[in-house]
Amino acid sequence: MVTRVPPSLLRHRIGVEPYLGDGAYGPTYGPYVEVPALVGEAVRMVRAPDGRTVTSTAQVIAAPGLDCPPGSRVTLPRGRVTTAISLAEHTAPGLPVPASTEVVCE
Repeated sequence: MVTRVPPSLLRHRIGVEPYLGDGAYGPTYGPYVEVPALVGEAVRMVRAPDGRTVTSTAQVIAAPGLDCPPGSRVTLPRGRVTTAISLAEHTAPGLPVPASTEVVCE
């Protein structure tokens, strides 16, 4: 039974700087981490955690447990830096589908 998204399907590399909060000089971020992912660059409308409707231009699938809260900086494979809008952990205990993390980016 598959429990995690297979690494062979994560064909891209992205960089993530986790959002830590706002400091005296603006947003603060954790250290840059490069992770394997599958990136789809498509424009679609999504709802941000605060209820706003936002345009997303990239969607990322990564292994479960990715530390990328909303507001994090994400560097896509082509070098474009974007911001994470929302994060969803996908699990299906007992079903033969892989667990993964989905990040929707501006």
